Amino acid sequence: METRKQRFIRLATYRTNLVLEKLRILGNLSNKTNYDYTDEEINKIFAAIDSQLRIAKARFAGKRKKQFSL
Repeated sequence: METRKQRFIRLATYRTNLVLEKLRILGNLSNKTNYDYTDEEINKIFAAIDSQLRIAKARFAGKRKKQFSL
């Protein structure tokens, strides 16, 4: 029987490797010999990636209660 920790490690490793591979593949689009793109298009791509990365990191940080201060 797999523990929760073992399951996390297995899935985190698998999913992280998937993300890294997709980023490597995305990087192949940078070849100007084969593709034509604008800086605006590239900025949109990386803004979307950055946004999702911030959301994922926030989920791991957990909900922190903000305390009122003056």
